[in-house]
Amino acid sequence: VHEAVAEPVVYMMDRYVIGGFYRVHAQRGIDENLNAPGASYVPLAFAESPHLPRPGEKPGASAPNRFYMYGVIGRLAMLAASYELEATDPQAEAEAA
Repeated sequence: VHEAVAEPVVYMMDRYVIGGFYRVHAQRGIDENLNAPGASYVPLAFAESPHLPRPGEKPGASAPNRFYMYGVIGRLAMLAASYELEATDPQAEAEAA
């Protein structure tokens, strides 16, 4: 974005991307954390709505979800985080019961 490094940040509800922005940092490289002082934020360009399914419409009648891939990546990230939590304390679920 304007020759700066950017990363998408999305908000999800269930499996749907419902909002988000690009975190942009002009003084950081592609291998550095962009969540730092000097970062700016550019909204994701949603057309009409956050592209949630429209009940009652025929399949393919509504606009395609341009952010479907972000949703797939978000779900994979949540799955990976759950595995990491399980690996750090595998007895947590048994202790809670």
